[in-house]
Amino acid sequence: MSQTNYQERPLSPVVKDAATEPYWQGAREGVLRIKRCTACGKVHFYPRALCPFCLGDTEWVQASGKGTIYSVSVARRVGPIPYALAYVQLEEGVAMLTNIVDGDLDRLRIGDPVELCFKEAEGGDKVPMFRPAT
Repeated sequence: MSQTNYQERPLSPVVKDAATEPYWQGAREGVLRIKRCTACGKVHFYPRALCPFCLGDTEWVQASGKGTIYSVSVARRVGPIPYALAYVQLEEGVAMLTNIVDGDLDRLRIGDPVELCFKEAEGGDKVPMFRPAT
């Protein structure tokens, strides 16, 4: 098996709207924010104005930034720089589609612990991603 270490790749500018601005503001501040329902208490991702479980109102909460790899795939043929696309199961119980960065892509395994980090996109915004936990 060949060793494929993570290499920085350019990230497109983030697309923001009024509903997701607090999420991106949190990222600029180094914080991962997710939504929690004020009625049923369940958390969810991707951020929505209404709870996908009970249609209740939602509020922003800070996530721990810790989780485990639920699913991972390494893309090697879509461009000059390979990257890992993964679902990360956060400690809060919600899964988030993201990239795994800053490690050997060939060593990533389902169940591996990961931690939050941020990578800069074009335009200066920060994008939440995960790296193998140390």
